[in-house]
Amino acid sequence: MLALALVACKKESPVGSPAPTPVATTTTGTPATGAAAAARPDGVRKVAIEAGTEGYKPERIAGKPGEKLMLVFTRTAEASCISQLKTPDGKLVDLPKGTPVEVAVTVPQSGELGFACGMDMFHGVVVAEKS
Repeated sequence: MLALALVACKKESPVGSPAPTPVATTTTGTPATGAAAAARPDGVRKVAIEAGTEGYKPERIAGKPGEKLMLVFTRTAEASCISQLKTPDGKLVDLPKGTPVEVAVTVPQSGELGFACGMDMFHGVVVAEKS
């Protein structure tokens, strides 16, 4: 079983919020901190994250302390470990291939929030920018 997990994924970085919601369309926007991002009318910034064979792209999302983000995960590969997402609050969520899934988070006042694949092999973080 371990051999299969290692073939499906590779190790990267740490874990750690709100419930995800599948959405019907893809997210587009302008580049911001390595991610496609766009502010919505309610002030929440949407950040598109690709879940693929190399992990999460981007794997590091910077934001202002207290900023509200909507992370939009889209799985682009068949790898089994990225078929699930462990949200920053520890919930496991299915990531159907090609279907964007939204996860709302608030950038911490300092430090970072982590997320990972279901097998805890690929990781990403939301990081509070220093003022």
